[in-house]
Amino acid sequence: MAEMTHALQATNLADILERVLDKGIVIAGDIKIQIADIDLLTIKIRLLVASVDKAMEMGINWWQEDAYLSTKAREKELLQQQEDLVARLEKLESVSKPT
Repeated sequence: MAEMTHALQATNLADILERVLDKGIVIAGDIKIQIADIDLLTIKIRLLVASVDKAMEMGINWWQEDAYLSTKAREKELLQQQEDLVARLEKLESVSKPT
């Protein structure tokens, strides 16, 4: 009987996870440290748990532009760095050439 309960719990957990990823869930909180009505530190914590499809549907796609998470974004960043270096090199060469 214990195995059957375990199987039901696993199914329920899978169903809950599927619902959370399908609908999304937001957890938000703020931590504020004050002394004598003077704010010393404020930390805002926001956590969104959703599937990639749901996040995209909500307009959240920051990972596509993050060079650490996307090879396309990393390639774009490297190309921009290369263009910047070429421009700096051309500027240096134009300044150092005798006219």
